[in-house]
Amino acid sequence: MENKALQGGEFLVRNSNYENVFIPEEFNEEQLMIAQSCQDFIETEVYPVADRLDEHEEGLMPQVLKKAGELGLLGISIPEEYGGFGQSFVTSMLLSDKMGAGYSFSVAFSADTGIGSLPIMYYGSEELKQKYLPKLATGEWLGAYCLTEPGAGSDANSGTTKATLSADGKHWIINGQKMWITNGGFADVYTVFAKVDNDRVLSAFVVERTHPGISFGAEEHKMGIKGSSTTQVFFNDCTIPVENMLGKRGDGFRIALNILNLGRIKLGANVIGASKKAIDYSVQYANERKQFRQKISSFPAIQYKLAEMVIRAFANESAVYRISKSIEDAVAMYISQGMDKGNANTEAQRNFVVEAALIKVYGSEMLDYVVDEGVQIHGGMGFSAETQIERMYRDSRINRIFEGTNEINRMVVSDTLLKKGLKKEIAMLPEIEKVMAEYKNLPAHFDFSSDYYERNHQYIGNFKKAVLLMSKLAIDKLGNALSNEQEVLFNLADMMIQLYVAESTVLRVEKMQKAMNVPNIEIYKDILDVLMYEAAQKIKKAAMDEIMGITVEGEMCDFKKAIDHYTAVLPFNIIASRRRIAAKLIEDNRWTFSTY
Repeated sequence: MENKALQGGEFLVRNSNYENVFIPEEFNEEQLMIAQSCQDFIETEVYPVADRLDEHEEGLMPQVLKKAGELGLLGISIPEEYGGFGQSFVTSMLLSDKMGAGYSFSVAFSADTGIGSLPIMYYGSEELKQKYLPKLATGEWLGAYCLTEPGAGSDANSGTTKATLSADGKHWIINGQKMWITNGGFADVYTVFAKVDNDRVLSAFVVERTHPGISFGAEEHKMGIKGSSTTQVFFNDCTIPVENMLGKRGDGFRIALNILNLGRIKLGANVIGASKKAIDYSVQYANERKQFRQKISSFPAIQYKLAEMVIRAFANESAVYRISKSIEDAVAMYISQGMDKGNANTEAQRNFVVEAALIKVYGSEMLDYVVDEGVQIHGGMGFSAETQIERMYRDSRINRIFEGTNEINRMVVSDTLLKKGLKKEIAMLPEIEKVMAEYKNLPAHFDFSSDYYERNHQYIGNFKKAVLLMSKLAIDKLGNALSNEQEVLFNLADMMIQLYVAESTVLRVEKMQKAMNVPNIEIYKDILDVLMYEAAQKIKKAAMDEIMGITVEGEMCDFKKAIDHYTAVLPFNIIASRRRIAAKLIEDNRWTFSTY
């Protein structure tokens, strides 16, 4: 094990020590108090008006947001000198986690505290920070983010909104149209992306609702997250002060990407709270509903579903807080090297682009699985709008589109990590050489350790070799054409995602036992055992899809044998493990697998 903290993407080429990762069991008293405040707020201020929010009762959503601001919940990340609380990145993620259980309110909250305010916090001049951040911290003003256009979605830099300097040089004049703007119907301040004159890349601007030339479309009717405001925003000779540019001319695309990276990580935290709430609804219904004179929670098929919901939610939680602390540590490192706090935050987030994208993919697909099985457990009632699980099912679907589609994010994962390796930003090439030297002459049987955690780290080490081998195969076979072979990039990304999440879960459970002495550790080992087996199978399938897609028949055998070897895990009674996980959930009648 290596004691030095990992940098972005290094999870593929270096081993981690549990002592260097953060796990939710380590939250301090102040963080737990903040978490409780969030939970109390959701239960007292959001749940009672959830239906009214979904009906778009005039003024209700901003009213609830402003109540959150009065409690200081909108200013957690904003520095104290601007009226906020200046809490750590991990604490801000905890806030996102807890607020994620708040249905469409969580979307409005995340947009306001994330993409709606952080561009100003990280890239604004001192004057812009002084002007806007105190109002955003208290909820006096609410924020939004205007990037997407009718013809520019995933390809954000193709937007056509223009900004032109006025003849007297005192104002920017903006013309164009933005769509799918969260909080668009009521926000007071907007971060708007536009191209200055005929620039190739975007610039970023701060626009107020009262600036002349800005107008708003009607509220969009959506499948889910109905309570969140989603509108078009129009700019018709919209005139703003020249000092309202964020950063320098041409910085907009960089700002947009960095803020989206942050949004991806925050989304991974949001789905934690939502998944736990969906699991609570599901087990409580299963413990109440009877069929064939038995509670349906006694049926093995239902127990399977409940256990899988817990396993995937626990794994996502493990990965989210691992990356959260990695980013927090990177910020501290950059500050210690003389970088100011704003630049340190943006550099840390840029460093962990791969992890941000994979967390977004895994978390959004985890929640989709949880709510889908939640509906299934509810049966016909799950399809009724009378149940909360129906609302959660509809609300979940947007997460695979938010912050860049999962298809885009999968390509970000694999393409970015491969480029880091080829540019020697991480020690990928030496590790590939080691794998290439051994993969054709692997022993018939792997000698697994008798020590539980050492054995699991052996599994992780082998998963890394599988990813490295498939990376080398893709590079050799496809060369420069690899960037256009999206199925292969998806295969590699899926392997990388499973690897990171599995390793995060190993490190968490190991730390729970060795450093925290958490009781009932065997149930967490059950979670880890099932997760590790399933990760091995998913890595194996993704690798085989790549092998069969880009090799010829005579080459397949050696690669297949290597993948079989690198994805081998010792057998265990997987049915018994899942049933023990389900039994704990059923007995507790709610999620109790986290200590916060």
